[in-house]
Amino acid sequence: MLGRMLEVTNTLTRSRARLTAPAGRPLALYSCGPTVYRYAHIGNLRTFLLADLVRRVLAHDGVEVNAVQNITDVGHLADDRLDHGQDKMLLSAGLEGRSTEEIAEFYTAAYLADAARLNLLPYDAHPRATEHVGAMLQLIARLEAKGHAYDTPDAVYFDVRTFPAYGRLSGNRLSELRPGAGSGSPHKRFHGDFALWRKAGGRRDAAWDSPWGRGFPGWHIECSAMSLALLGDHVDVHLGGVDLAFPHHESEIAQSEAAVGHRVVDVWVHGEHLLSDGRKMSKSAGNFVDLRTLADRGADPLAFRLLCLQARYRAQFNFTLDALLGAERTLRRLRARTAELAAASGPAAPASSPCDLPEALTAGLGTRFSGALHDDLDTPAALRVVHEVAAGEGDAAGLDAARRAALLRRWDAVLGLDLARDAAGGGALPAGASQLLERRDRARAERDWPAADRLRTALARMGVAVVDGPDGTTWTAR
Repeated sequence: MLGRMLEVTNTLTRSRARLTAPAGRPLALYSCGPTVYRYAHIGNLRTFLLADLVRRVLAHDGVEVNAVQNITDVGHLADDRLDHGQDKMLLSAGLEGRSTEEIAEFYTAAYLADAARLNLLPYDAHPRATEHVGAMLQLIARLEAKGHAYDTPDAVYFDVRTFPAYGRLSGNRLSELRPGAGSGSPHKRFHGDFALWRKAGGRRDAAWDSPWGRGFPGWHIECSAMSLALLGDHVDVHLGGVDLAFPHHESEIAQSEAAVGHRVVDVWVHGEHLLSDGRKMSKSAGNFVDLRTLADRGADPLAFRLLCLQARYRAQFNFTLDALLGAERTLRRLRARTAELAAASGPAAPASSPCDLPEALTAGLGTRFSGALHDDLDTPAALRVVHEVAAGEGDAAGLDAARRAALLRRWDAVLGLDLARDAAGGGALPAGASQLLERRDRARAERDWPAADRLRTALARMGVAVVDGPDGTTWTAR
């Protein structure tokens, strides 16, 4: 177990909060997931990496976590800030000539493949919005019965003025909220009210019957319903990108707390934007890059993971190909050094378990590494300790190869960079993996990328890491 407890910045209180093991149950963690209408871009993936890092540090601390990440496959409008526009799933279905179900299946599989490429830990549950419409309807009825929701000809709205605390997460005050261009419905009691259930009108795809007429859920109600259904009415930590704080998370707080009568989420953690050309990376701006583009250029996806770890999660940073190439060179050096240390250690090398390392070592370098991570996830400082051990410099000077290799392997359980990949020596494949590799090669030859991605994910679950490079595909059994 690491020495200190993990502290993160709680957006709700603007102060540090400790994430500790609850008594008698796992720590409940909810992470907002992708809207599966297109490939996730690397700005999205940086946000998902934040949740993965929190989970890995908690796991290394010995904290059991029940982790849920939703899949949004309905209800997310093109302009969610102004509460209008077309459903993103319908837009994509129209552009690609497929049904919303086909769009959701394709891009959900693509996201899970990207997550496997980035070594994101699998979640305990990946609920889809379309599978929890019943729970959303029950929650809306509960809010209506308590006087927080009202029915109109175009939608059922949440009355934000019935929840005086609305705005405390983002710092927006109800008195200062101004209507945006095109955002107003003539049926709203207040321009800041948001839709819980939208009437379908002529829409036939992705619509459901309800007590208020046929329609589809608003985006915000989805996370409230799914988190309450899967984690209960006490969530220890909720994560997402900084752009979700308002209106999505603000509205989620209002819905959940108005329904159950008490605070639901203790700690809110938000990751800053990844920039491209000095602007927030986004699909609407057209300045985004996805992981497939990087892989097609021969980049190791974990080089992007390392690039993200080189910056604090609450700091913006600008993505460039030069920066990615620099991270890839660094990653190759770290893996090569780990392999050299492992080879020099011989067969009697210490294991990566902390109990196999000398107490003085754990109290020194180990404490510096864990202390950096516990200090609001100071990954740049943690990486400096990693480089020190890899080079045998500073506090690591004089340590033998076996102990340095053991430390690097132990810390990589938190970093997720596969530092021992080159030291593995191409271990034996588990049963059935060779057939999957052959099928994947055929799928790539036929340019069936969704099938290739599904097979990569299946191999990752078996412990086989697959990397596509300019010289072909390589694999490592872990």
